[in-house]
Amino acid sequence: MKKIILNIANMHCASCAANIEHSLRKTSGVISANVNFATEKLNLEYDPDKVSLEDIKKQMKKIGYEVFDGTAEGHNSGPSQAEASTKKLRKIFIFSALLGLPIFYLAMGEMFALPQPPLSLKMEIVIQFAITTIIMIINYPLYISGLKKLIQLNPNMDSLIETGTLAAYFYSLTISLLIWFKPDYAGDHLYYESAAFILIFITLGKYLEAVTKGKAGAAIKKLIGLQPKEATIIKDNKEIIIPISEVKVGDIILIKPGEKIPLDGVVIDGHTSVDEKTITGESLPVEKNIGDEVIGATLNKNGSLKIKALKVGGDTMIAQIIKIVEQALATKAPIQLLADRVAFYFVPTVIVIAVITLAAWLILGYSFTFALTAFVSVLIIACPCSLGLATPTAVMMGTGLAAAKGILIKNSRALETAKRITMVVFDKTGTLTKGEPAVTDIIAISSGVKNPLNTDRILQLAASVEKNSEHPLADAIVKKAANKKLEFMPIQNFMAIPGKGVSAEISGRNIILGTRKLMVENQIDILPIENKTAELEKQGKTTMILAVDKNIAGLISLADTLKDSSREAIAKLKSLNKKIAIISGDNKRVAEAIAKELGIDYVLAEVMPEDKALEVKKLQARGEIVAMIGDGINDAPALASSDLGIVLGSGTDVAMETGEIILIKDDLRDVAAAIDLSVFTLKKIKQNLFWAFFYNIIGIPIAAGVLYPLTGWLLSPSLAAAAMAFSSVSVVLNSLSMKNYKA
Repeated sequence: MKKIILNIANMHCASCAANIEHSLRKTSGVISANVNFATEKLNLEYDPDKVSLEDIKKQMKKIGYEVFDGTAEGHNSGPSQAEASTKKLRKIFIFSALLGLPIFYLAMGEMFALPQPPLSLKMEIVIQFAITTIIMIINYPLYISGLKKLIQLNPNMDSLIETGTLAAYFYSLTISLLIWFKPDYAGDHLYYESAAFILIFITLGKYLEAVTKGKAGAAIKKLIGLQPKEATIIKDNKEIIIPISEVKVGDIILIKPGEKIPLDGVVIDGHTSVDEKTITGESLPVEKNIGDEVIGATLNKNGSLKIKALKVGGDTMIAQIIKIVEQALATKAPIQLLADRVAFYFVPTVIVIAVITLAAWLILGYSFTFALTAFVSVLIIACPCSLGLATPTAVMMGTGLAAAKGILIKNSRALETAKRITMVVFDKTGTLTKGEPAVTDIIAISSGVKNPLNTDRILQLAASVEKNSEHPLADAIVKKAANKKLEFMPIQNFMAIPGKGVSAEISGRNIILGTRKLMVENQIDILPIENKTAELEKQGKTTMILAVDKNIAGLISLADTLKDSSREAIAKLKSLNKKIAIISGDNKRVAEAIAKELGIDYVLAEVMPEDKALEVKKLQARGEIVAMIGDGINDAPALASSDLGIVLGSGTDVAMETGEIILIKDDLRDVAAAIDLSVFTLKKIKQNLFWAFFYNIIGIPIAAGVLYPLTGWLLSPSLAAAAMAFSSVSVVLNSLSMKNYKA
């Protein structure tokens, strides 16, 4: 299976997006196809063994759309295409509007008591006909698009506008010919101005929509713009400036004060402070010395650096962020599915309603002119675009705001899920705590032991065994022994028992280091040390038991310090009325001590890594909607099982598969921020969808003339066009108002 993001040209409305999806999903080998009308991108998953990308592009061309690559590496083509389209719409609107002024004067001047030019009726008709014809020719792309879709029996918004304006134009042309060539013809109302002003308003609407869509996508453009274009590498003691695309892993790069760091690397010479807020959202500069890693697209403030390139191209952190944001924009929230279904059937339904409207008024005995006015107004006022823009524009703004704060939302579904979360489950080690435990107590057990060991000997044996383990607790014991300059002893038959401890042989003696469970499983009596162990654990210390030849020889206690942000994060989540749980492989007393310190009510302790997912499922079975917060490695199964997986971004490694939200800064306060921002975004989506549906549900009947029997008022096609243009723009403007978000 292969996944790819493609840019689409020639989309004119939300029904275009729905038609593309419908067509591709029927194509053999296409697994999923999601089109984002706001970003003009296609998120495609297909089987290359059954269908090639070229076949898919041909299929798209067949139904009237151009497709070109739009992945994170090839993203530059997208914005330029959109900008060119916006400029073209602006030109069309300006020319159409200037040409429309004389028609407005001739058709509406008398209504506004303006002095009338000394022209005969026939001369006025010629002027209106000529100008309207030119305006229609200027707007020819709309007619080509609409006609293609009608021929393919997949009508879009342009098809509605084309049908409406051509009906008004050719009706007016027929009346014009009768006035010109039948002297006794009394005349009838002309609709040249309606055809012209429909096109002017529609083009204005499309132009404003393109501009506001561009502003909604400013976050992704800003991210793309952060990437430096060149780098200064040092080769053969010479400084050479090369394009960023030519830098290879291992190249030595010189970064001068005030320059952007071109890509991810490690400092090999110099020291400085780096402004990382563009990537992490962190406001204060971060000090960098030899051995520290730096992130591409961040700003070197004051010192010169030499760095060795660690990641280039699509592997850099900024490229991964862009990729994640683009993927989020390409996915769809469940709430959007209803709007998509409506958009697919919308245009054919509107055409049917317009024809019924025309027939109904004629049957009721009204004039053809009256019936035609209602027919054209129905076609023009209908707006599937507002439905298509409602969700993606809000998602664009929401994910952009989140990215600016160092929160990466990987898909739109996460936004909707975050609002429904009832319980937040935190992994303990490395999540709530720093994951850097230190040895606090070494206690020798002398009671009932023939040859008791001193504390240095206990540490030496423990460190010798743990030297082969990768557990954070093992690392702390090894560091303690190294600091005391104790010699590591050779071991045999090392064995790690996940979640319980380790065992090995040293000089023929059997050494076991680990939890109570491990001791009990090896028939070792733990009763003599139970009180002391409990006392240490009540202090929040993790205590490991050392046994030599099945006799307890000592205890080693370790404590892990809480992250600075843990307390505030828990307080913020409680203010959002979320239940909070801690999940840990530690024994219950240690977990409860930390939970008490943080004010956490629910404790899931002594849980093996493989059982964390099971505990999450138990909570879900109780009716909880669970967000799991972890480091994305040991917690992967639990993150995948939860309703919402939130992963700490640990340095520059943000390309994690597990989890749907990534916190780049490792700041737990961002959990509450992510949930709050998701709730805010979903609120905006619902507002947009309400107004989009409300507009169409109210607007179409009014255009059809339901108010006429009560008020004697019938909506003119020109006003219908203005209302249609405003509906799309208002939805996007509502999304743009999100930039004023405050937590």
